[in-house]
Amino acid sequence: MISISLCMIVKNEEQVLARCLDSIVDLMDEVIIVDTGSTDATKEIAAKYTDKVYDFAWTGSFSDARNYSFSLATKDYIYCPDADEVLDEENRGHFRKLKEALLPEIEIVQMKYRTVTEFNTVLNIANEYRPKLFKRLREFTWVDPIHETVRIEPVVYDSDIEILHKPTSMHSKRDFGVFERLVRNSGELSPKLLKMYIRELYMTGDKVDLSNAEDYLVNISDTTMDVDVKKSVDGVLLKNYRLNKREYDFMKTFAKAIVNAPCSETCMEAGLFYMSKEDYGEAALWLFNAVNETESLIDIHTSGDVALENLINCYMKLGEGYEDLMAMAKQKLKDWKLPEESAII
Repeated sequence: MISISLCMIVKNEEQVLARCLDSIVDLMDEVIIVDTGSTDATKEIAAKYTDKVYDFAWTGSFSDARNYSFSLATKDYIYCPDADEVLDEENRGHFRKLKEALLPEIEIVQMKYRTVTEFNTVLNIANEYRPKLFKRLREFTWVDPIHETVRIEPVVYDSDIEILHKPTSMHSKRDFGVFERLVRNSGELSPKLLKMYIRELYMTGDKVDLSNAEDYLVNISDTTMDVDVKKSVDGVLLKNYRLNKREYDFMKTFAKAIVNAPCSETCMEAGLFYMSKEDYGEAALWLFNAVNETESLIDIHTSGDVALENLINCYMKLGEGYEDLMAMAKQKLKDWKLPEESAII
């Protein structure tokens, strides 16, 4: 049986920390909690479960804090939950069996991640695999019978363990501050972080968040050679201009966005724009396109339930003559559910 160090970073998690630890602590051989500046009872709660509670001065980087927590581990594997995660009894059983039978060559174990509260920020699928359990010390192995080389790709196992993500609030404001600081300091984001920033802005950003990102996004839109990135950025800019009632900028960006095949986000924003003008016929046209003629690049809901709800509202406003279209949209909404898999990464 393998031994496991739990390594968690926390800040002001008094509402959820005990719930998380109660669901997993008996499966761990070591519990390490690194606090990055709590001002509530987080550290006192943590101390009830372990004497390995450490302070870490926040550097603006979650990676720095996680690297420090990992450096303190001493067991075979490291499990890294967030404080708002929970394992139910069924998945505790799956975890116990995994611990008893995990093959030593496995270096990373992925677990299914499912958000079960209304505070679902950036998930576009019902479940997604995330790496959660890591071998602490990696053993290098030579492979291939000729022209041999050291295996550099990790051995990954997709487990049947499902982690329940139960946040009690949005973390977007915290994340936006990190993104904005990175842009100020370096002038750019990695492709991965850019996609995450675009997604969080579109799905959870308010007028201030969108305005703060505008200059950076305009530059990306003007310079990127990646068509999907450009479409995604333009979708965020359209939301910014719509919410901040900048009609000229909205129409200018929208005209450029539909030269190429638009995405669902573009059509959704056009629909919401025309709804704000009480032009429900034009709004319905674009919302219909969002659902039936285009694909989402950022937010799966723009081609699904949210677009359908707004489309139905438009048909209700339009009234007589739209009954059949409304009935079809209502049936489609009834049948819609968050997909198990999505092309949106």
